[in-house]
Amino acid sequence: MLRKSFASLISIAFGLAALVPPALADGDVEVRSRVITDFKIGSDETKFGTLEFLGGLEMVSPQRLFGSLSSIRFRSDRTHFVGVLDTGHWMTGRIERDPQGRLSGVADVAITPMKNRVGRSFEGKGHMDAEGLALHGDQIFVSFEQQHRVDVYPDQGFEASRAIDTIPLPFPRKSLRANRGFETIAVAPVDSALKGGTLIVAERSLDADGNAYAAILDGPLEGRLSLAHYGDFDATDGAFLPDGDLLLLERRFNMAEGIGMRIRRIKAADIRPGAVMDGEVLLQGDFSYQIDNMEGLDVFAAEDGTTHVVIVSDDNHSILQRNLMLEFRLVEPRAGDTARLQN
Repeated sequence: MLRKSFASLISIAFGLAALVPPALADGDVEVRSRVITDFKIGSDETKFGTLEFLGGLEMVSPQRLFGSLSSIRFRSDRTHFVGVLDTGHWMTGRIERDPQGRLSGVADVAITPMKNRVGRSFEGKGHMDAEGLALHGDQIFVSFEQQHRVDVYPDQGFEASRAIDTIPLPFPRKSLRANRGFETIAVAPVDSALKGGTLIVAERSLDADGNAYAAILDGPLEGRLSLAHYGDFDATDGAFLPDGDLLLLERRFNMAEGIGMRIRRIKAADIRPGAVMDGEVLLQGDFSYQIDNMEGLDVFAAEDGTTHVVIVSDDNHSILQRNLMLEFRLVEPRAGDTARLQN
């Protein structure tokens, strides 16, 4: 009964948050962070399959525009980031670390309204529901729900620029659900099979076989494909690993089970036109873990050469939800370990 009541409150909060557009921000945004040391609540366990938990943050701000973070991408310095809010805003800033290298806070945060192709900003969530973000050379691609599209911005000066182009989607609009469109947009490595191509994956717009719509928008393997969809887990973001594999973040919310999240790894060979993408679940969590409405994921190579995975949550501007940033290290099995497992 308690779980159902709490889930009901969250559902109401989701709806109310969408009805009240927050005020625009002026200048830097103050963000206060509480350090998270355990991923599984009440446990000091750090290894979760091939992912090792490194630490996290719970973030709050007196600026009520802060929150609703849908996607995040880190710059090459592994410190500065660009994000989009589903209220139609950019968020930029940098992460801070303690002497041990663990996340300790975020700083220099700024939030600015996005502009559409005619230069208008904050038309309402129905027009500027930004959900996905990809850094593509000297451009930034942003995927929008409700008015389904992928808009292009110049990477230099994007905060003040209107969208300079829109990439055609190879799907009829009527096949895409209003609030279940393309939340995932990611650019593959240039030396992978996709040769720097851009992949989009729908949250819960499903084809006749019950799979989520997906497409490679450019590059030598341009074409349509799909993602195997299971139960109530929906794709919310993804990022490519250096070998061309895709890490896909998926989120669950229903009245019976509440919020859940998982990360799936999809092999590079399975990302091609006509394929139904599927893969191994690397991590799965529910309310017994430090998670919330997890919507954003990015990967980057740390200074020691290991791959770090950062996931963030969208609090929907609800007092019942949290803005989280969690960091993991991807621990790849060594060749010797693989040989021993096979023997």
